[in-house]
Amino acid sequence: MSPGPTQATHRRTVTATVVGNFIESFDWLGYGLFAPLFAARFFPSGNPLTSLLGAFAVLGVGVLVRPVGGILLGRHADRRGRRPALMLAVSLMAGGSLLIALTPSYAHIGLFAPLLLLLARTAQGISHGGEWPAAAAYLMEVAPERRKAAYGSLFSLTTCAGAFTASLLGGGLTAALPAGAMAAWGWRVPFLIGGVLGLVLLVLRGRLTETEVFRREVRARRDRGSLRHLLAAHWPRVLIAMAFVAGTGAVGGTWTAVVPALGGRLAPPGTMFWVVVTATAVMMTLNVPIGLLADRIGPARLLVAASVLFTVTGSVSYLTMTGTFASLLATYGSGVVYLVCATTVLPKLLTDIFPSRIRALGIGLPNALTGAVLGGLAPACAAYAAEHDASAWFITGVMAAVLLSVPAAMLSPAPPSAPAAPPSAPAAPPAEAREAQRSLAATGG
Repeated sequence: MSPGPTQATHRRTVTATVVGNFIESFDWLGYGLFAPLFAARFFPSGNPLTSLLGAFAVLGVGVLVRPVGGILLGRHADRRGRRPALMLAVSLMAGGSLLIALTPSYAHIGLFAPLLLLLARTAQGISHGGEWPAAAAYLMEVAPERRKAAYGSLFSLTTCAGAFTASLLGGGLTAALPAGAMAAWGWRVPFLIGGVLGLVLLVLRGRLTETEVFRREVRARRDRGSLRHLLAAHWPRVLIAMAFVAGTGAVGGTWTAVVPALGGRLAPPGTMFWVVVTATAVMMTLNVPIGLLADRIGPARLLVAASVLFTVTGSVSYLTMTGTFASLLATYGSGVVYLVCATTVLPKLLTDIFPSRIRALGIGLPNALTGAVLGGLAPACAAYAAEHDASAWFITGVMAAVLLSVPAAMLSPAPPSAPAAPPSAPAAPPAEAREAQRSLAATGG
């Protein structure tokens, strides 16, 4: 029996919402994996580490501008709607990827090469700052109440899928192309693919409809998307949200950029690509089961357990990392497990903290700000620590950020009640909502 129109529409809606996370993961990890190959093209130097630091500095700037995206796109999602913000985010994402793919090297255009690279990463940083908050708000507003963590697991699934695709592509290119070709033009391929995928997603998101929550509870309110209201009335919730996402910021910056880059230097060519392929392939089979478990035991409990376990496994594996496949898999895999658990439950935890009229902004500002500070500085700090034999101090700081989820879970407030709709707000169509949930249940969601 073929699925009905409502069921098919719901599936397309969910797909168009979460696929942006795939492209972001594909782009982010692709940059970390291919940075050792293109660093000297944009930052020529006699020392490969100096060139790599230049590439990481651009990566850090792209992360540091994420709060701008979190504020601008988050406010846009609360003021104009989740759908317009999602379309703007993917436009910036695709444009940045295409610019990196097509920018000539330093040898051809001099200083314009690193400047264009910086411009591209800035656009993508703004996109990354607003993409996930808008997508999380949209997805949680269309998800059934008892399956919100399972729906959130689609973010971790697409994150793993993006990393899997980027690393599989890198491994395939490394095996198929000579080293000279990889350094000359092979590294451009993933960015070109990322740009094309972004343009396709832009078309898909153009067909989205606005969420019922936004139409019913947000659109008619004058205080929607107010940064002043968020910081004045909800600053404790902002601090709790920052504690929740601190771990993903620090670990994301370290495990998706530093570990692949260091692994690429320690291991034979191509090894790190296959490490990422193996780890992400395994985790893609566990994403949805982890989400279902979180719905059963509670998202906060799952995040606390994953954080405590990772502080041990992640620290030991990072400090003992060598160039062997097993060592690199243990190190990278420990971070993937933590990030999967965290990204599965954070959409539910964060959307519960903030009322719908400032939800995207409330998620976007602390998420982007914390990710910018911790994730943006992590690559440069890790490289500096490694050069000065201080990696133990660096990883201690990363794990301290991870453990902030424990007090955050203890202090997290109850979800705010929905405000009464003003007289001019349209009434919600409960039959449509019930039909959407029935169609989702029929698919096993």
